Amino acid sequence: MMELDLQRVDYLQVGTTNKGTMRLMPISGKLQKIAVADNDGVIQVFGMKKGEVQNVFKATAPHQVTRLTLGGQAGAVKDRIFISTGSEVRAYTKKGKNFLNFNTNMSEPIRTIAVEGAELFVCGSFVYNHYHDCKDTHYLLSGDKINDVLCLPTDRVQDLTPVLACQDRVLRVLQNSELLYEVEVPGPPLCLQLAQNNGGEEGNEIVYGTSDGRVGLVQIGKLGPSHKWEMPNEKRNGGVMCIDNFDITADGTLDLVLGRDDGLVEIYSFDEAEEPVFRFSHTCSESVTAVQGGVVSSPGYEEIVCSTYAGWVFGLTSEQQTKQMGSSQVKLDPMATAKISTLKSELDSLQTKVSTEREKYQQSAYSKSAVSAIPLFSINEKFVLNREDASYTLSLELQTPIDNVLLQSDVPVDLLDVEKNSAVVSFSACNPEEGNYLLATYRCQANTTRLELKIRSIEGQHGNLQAYITPRLQPKTCQLRTYPIKPLSLHQRTHTLDEDRPMNTLKLTGQFSLAEMHSWVCFTLPEMPERPPAGDLASFQFVSTFLNTQLDCTYRKGEGIFRSDNISTISILKDVLSKEATNKKIRLEITFDIQEETIPTTLALIHPRLEHQLLLAKKVQLLDALKELQVNENDLSFMSPEYQQILEDADTLQTEFKRQPCHLERLYGMITDLYIDKFKFKGQNVRSKVPALLEVLDNYDFNNLCQFFEVQV
Repeated sequence: MMELDLQRVDYLQVGTTNKGTMRLMPISGKLQKIAVADNDGVIQVFGMKKGEVQNVFKATAPHQVTRLTLGGQAGAVKDRIFISTGSEVRAYTKKGKNFLNFNTNMSEPIRTIAVEGAELFVCGSFVYNHYHDCKDTHYLLSGDKINDVLCLPTDRVQDLTPVLACQDRVLRVLQNSELLYEVEVPGPPLCLQLAQNNGGEEGNEIVYGTSDGRVGLVQIGKLGPSHKWEMPNEKRNGGVMCIDNFDITADGTLDLVLGRDDGLVEIYSFDEAEEPVFRFSHTCSESVTAVQGGVVSSPGYEEIVCSTYAGWVFGLTSEQQTKQMGSSQVKLDPMATAKISTLKSELDSLQTKVSTEREKYQQSAYSKSAVSAIPLFSINEKFVLNREDASYTLSLELQTPIDNVLLQSDVPVDLLDVEKNSAVVSFSACNPEEGNYLLATYRCQANTTRLELKIRSIEGQHGNLQAYITPRLQPKTCQLRTYPIKPLSLHQRTHTLDEDRPMNTLKLTGQFSLAEMHSWVCFTLPEMPERPPAGDLASFQFVSTFLNTQLDCTYRKGEGIFRSDNISTISILKDVLSKEATNKKIRLEITFDIQEETIPTTLALIHPRLEHQLLLAKKVQLLDALKELQVNENDLSFMSPEYQQILEDADTLQTEFKRQPCHLERLYGMITDLYIDKFKFKGQNVRSKVPALLEVLDNYDFNNLCQFFEVQV
């Protein structure tokens, strides 16, 4: 198997780019051209000749470009460039002739497009439109935000089959204006790509990438979907922003290329197995917005071309950039010498220009009529819940280096360690009585444009997390971003429930509309669509990422029914929804049905986590004593195998313990809340019994804990 050794070559920097706004033009001659569009509305096509950028054409759009794709006649070469900007779709020939300006008149800006022959598929945040020869043909209002759209190839699949990737962890397969069926995937899908670039053997296979970093292959059959494989995200890498298939390993089989929002570019190959096998990765410091394989800089050398949020377009090429020489002197060829000389003179002139402008600014700043303009900067932000460790990832990315980020929270949150984070954090004293639970400052190293943080919240306590972002710009300026921490913040949308579990029920009735109840549920739970669903009835299902308990929400005008196997979830819902209704001066009739058998099932879900954390804490406590023995004794054979194993795993144990601060306290807190909430529904206050419960937990035994819950107060 060929070893991959790819080296980075920078081509160009444009303005900040959106996901999917860079494509390689079909090959003509020996090399391919690159088409790229940015948030400044500039569309350009360029190629490389002897290491120099050669512009083919440049055009401008009235708004930022949200998507760029290639199209052409069905079955022919796709060499026409289609872009979406505002509510318009524009198209250009490979030479730059603007042959189409189509105003869709959509009520919301276009986020993504797909082109298949004469068919144009256009999506806003919730609206899907299909145009045939620019005539409005089909329409659908999606139940949740649309992240991507794709159409199965019409030359291989008989029916026209568009597929929408939606935020609620669903691929929606359409036929005309109807929803054919839904395909549940393990995370919110961000991007779609045809398997093998043509849909696989039958033309109906799609590779998807999710915001929590998973990748999978699903076959879209006429009768229903078939999941072929799914690749988990064990290393907790960033979300998958873009996918391509390209044979970079030169083994005759197309490899899978992924670009992630944490700056990782990965290559997977398909060996004997159906599932992809990891082969290569490259890390850049910015989120990757597009990847595609081709031949760009040198004939005969394949490469992966990438674009990043900050606007860099670069290649990972198989051509060796540095030549290994012996001890003899290396003579540069005249072309390289000339290039270095040109670059030096360009650099000198730029430095002169910068110092002149800086002097001008300083002089104007001291004049009486000086007006200091605040520099504008855009922020690429993400605040998502990770199922693996029940924490939120907050990532902030700027085009210019970040100076510092100040975090402030009016609810208790824990900051978890992030290995990729090189910023220095300092905590300031804060007063929880004044509603200030966290004040932390991250000071970034020079040239850091992306910062990633991990936060864990406590369910039942809601408020806001605020980030004050200061870039290295003059004059000093700062932007504030606010992220809501919801009452049931660790719950995640799902589409399947285990109906065999016993469930507690909360029923609310009153003079409220469907939209009002939807807004209250949106306030309480994350991952809810902004708009109420079409129809008279709304139904949403959730699973707790921390405990794996479940929640079913069904509501209509005047009635809401909430079912969960966790009493604490029902208690939080009851408190929050009744408070929201009171604020609106709406009187609610509240009834509930508490099932005693849900207590042992919830405790059984907590049991493995609690047992693991107690054992981990015990092992970490023993480590210091064992290490002291290790220093004083040469022969450790007298130790039991268990203690020897603890010493061997010392680094792993300490890393895990450090990564999960307060984990044990959280589990204790959840069990305590469960105990208090059980008796609260019976109208009893058992807070005085909490010390006795904590004593049972300190000498933990599952059966003893269940018995403690059964004792009547």
